[in-house]
Amino acid sequence: MDNSMDRYLGKQLDSRYEIMETIGVGGMAVVYKAKDIKLNRFVAVKVLRDDYVLDKDLRRRFQTESQAVAMLSHPNIVSVYDVSSSEELEYIVMELIEGITLKQYMQKKGALSWKEVLHFSTQMCKALDHAHGRGIIHRDIKPHNIMLLRDGTIKIADFGIARLQDSQNTLTQQALGSVHYISPEQARGEPVDARTDIYSVGIVMYEMLTGELPFDGDTPVAVAVKHINETPRPPSDISADIPIDLEDITLRAMSPFLENRYSSVAELLEDLENFKKQQSSALAGSIASGTYGIQPAAYDEDFYVVKKNVQPVSTSGELSREAYERRRVRSNKVSLLAGFFCVGIFLLVVFVFLWNFLLKGLFEEPERITVQSFVNSYYDDIANNPSFTEIFNFTQKTVYNADYEKGLIIDQSIESGKSLMLIPEGIDIELTVSAGIQVVNMPDVVNRAYIQVKVDLEKLGLVVNTEYEISDSITKDYVIRTEPQLGAELTTGAEVTVVVSSGPDLSKITVPNLVGMTEEAARELIESSRLSVGNVVYRDDAKPKGTVIWQNIDANTEVEEHTQIVIQVSTGVPPSTPTPSATPTPSDSPTPTATPTPTPSGNPEPPPIVDPPNPETPVDPQ
Repeated sequence: MDNSMDRYLGKQLDSRYEIMETIGVGGMAVVYKAKDIKLNRFVAVKVLRDDYVLDKDLRRRFQTESQAVAMLSHPNIVSVYDVSSSEELEYIVMELIEGITLKQYMQKKGALSWKEVLHFSTQMCKALDHAHGRGIIHRDIKPHNIMLLRDGTIKIADFGIARLQDSQNTLTQQALGSVHYISPEQARGEPVDARTDIYSVGIVMYEMLTGELPFDGDTPVAVAVKHINETPRPPSDISADIPIDLEDITLRAMSPFLENRYSSVAELLEDLENFKKQQSSALAGSIASGTYGIQPAAYDEDFYVVKKNVQPVSTSGELSREAYERRRVRSNKVSLLAGFFCVGIFLLVVFVFLWNFLLKGLFEEPERITVQSFVNSYYDDIANNPSFTEIFNFTQKTVYNADYEKGLIIDQSIESGKSLMLIPEGIDIELTVSAGIQVVNMPDVVNRAYIQVKVDLEKLGLVVNTEYEISDSITKDYVIRTEPQLGAELTTGAEVTVVVSSGPDLSKITVPNLVGMTEEAARELIESSRLSVGNVVYRDDAKPKGTVIWQNIDANTEVEEHTQIVIQVSTGVPPSTPTPSATPTPSDSPTPTATPTPTPSGNPEPPPIVDPPNPETPVDPQ
C-alpha cells in the first residue's frame, strides 16, 4: 500500500469520519474502517489514492462510481451513505459489512449443495436486476466481490468499474475485471451490455456447483482465449448429484454466444424460481405417490378366478358353499383394509422422517433471533448467563471510559434489533467493556509523528485536540509540544492539546542577478539569499572562464524560499565557428560591399568574427 495513505489513520475527514484502520487496498483506492461520529456507527470509507488524485480521467471514473452506486438501494447491494469531492481528496462512505466473501466461503467448503447455489444465485440476480433497471452494469461480478453475512444474506460490493449504460459511446472498451469471470465480449474488448453480468453469474454458479473454475490457464491471456473459443465441461460430469435443470440454467447463463444467453437477469431469475418450485413439487409428489421404495400390493384377478371355482370337500361340520363364500369375501376385505392401513402407517412414518430431515428446511423459515441491547449491562452478568451463552459466543474488548462504571458494556459489534439466523456453533459478538477511570502520566511525544501520537494518546483514554504552528526545527506533521507537558497526571477523558509543526515559513525571495558574476560569488549570493544552488552547467563561451552567463530564473522574480537556481558558467573557450564553403558567387548575385584580400593560394579569406557590441558600452558613431 502507498505509505502516504497512512496519514489518514487517526484523522477525521470533514470533521465527521474518524479513520481507524485499513481493511482493503484496491487498484485505485484504499478502504478504511471508520466511525461516523455524527451517527455513532461504523462505516467503510473508500479514499482515492494520492497518486491518482491529480489524474483527471481517474478522478472522473471515481466520481462516476460514486454517483452510480449512490443511485442503488437494495438489500443485496452494499449501500452508499455519503460522497465527498475536493481538490485534494475524493472518498465514498459505504456500509461496513461484517462477514466473509463468497470466495472465502467456497474455499472453506468446496463445492456447495444445489440448495445453497440456488439461494445465493437468486439473491445475486435480484441485486443485478435492480442495478440493470437503473442502467448500471457491474462488469466485475466474481465471488471476491460478493459478501456473505452470517444470516445467509449476500451483498454485491465494488461497483468500482460500473459505468452508466447510456454513457457507453466509445467504439471499444477495455476488458476489465478478473479474467476467470469475464465474458467473451469483454475478453475481445468489445462494448458490453447487461448480458456480460449474466455470463459472470453463470461462471460463479458453475464454480459453486462443482468447486472448480470452468476455464483456467497459465496466463490471463490463455484464460481469456478459452472464454472465447472453448466450451466448459458439463457440471454433471464432475458431480452426478447436480440437478440437470440447474445445470441447463447455468450453461445457458454462461453461453459464449449472446443470442443463446439469457437476454436479461429477470429471465434468469424466473428460471431459478421455477426450478425451486419444481423441486418442492417433486419432493411432495414423491411422498404422496410412495416412490420412496413403497409399492401397493397388486390385485391378482386371474388367481382369484381360479380359486373361486374350486369346491371344498363336503364333510359334516364343514361350512356350506354359501357360508364359505361369504367368509372368504369377508376375509379378503379385511386383508385388503389391513394392507392399506399398514401402507398408510408406513407412508406416514416416512413423511415424518423426511419432513424433519429434508423437507422442513424447504418450507419453513430458519429459526431467527433479534439481537438485544447489552449496553449498560455488566459484562459478567451477560457472559455468565446460560440463556445468552447458548446463543452467543462472547468476546471482550476493554477500554478506559470515564462516562461508564468499570465492568459496564458500552458497545457491541452487532447492533441491537438486528435479526440473525440461529446457528448451532453460536453467533460471535464482541462486547466493549469499560475499564473505568485510568490515571496516567503524560508521555514524551515531542518530535514524534502526530498520527502515531494521536493513536497512542487515545488508547490511554485521552481526548486529543490539535493545533498547528510554524517551526524551522521540527519536521512537518511532527509534535512540537503538548499541553499539559511531560509527566503531568491525567485521568481518562481528559483533554490534551498537541501542537504540531506545519513546517518552516516559506517566505518570498527576490532572485538576484547572477549573470556576469564569478561562479563562487554566485553560489555565495544564492545561499545568502535563502535560495539553493541547483545544477551548474559549464558551456563554451568567449566570456572569461568561470563567469556566469545564464540563470534559469530571471533576476527580480519572486520565488519561495529554498527554490533551486540553475546557472551556466563559461569555460572561457569560444565556441567553434564552421568554415564557409567555397561556393562561387553566381553572376547574378549582388556585388559584395567588401572584397576579401586575396591569399597566396588565390582563395578569399573568410571575414573576421566580431562579437556584437555590448549594449552597456557606448559605440563611437565615427
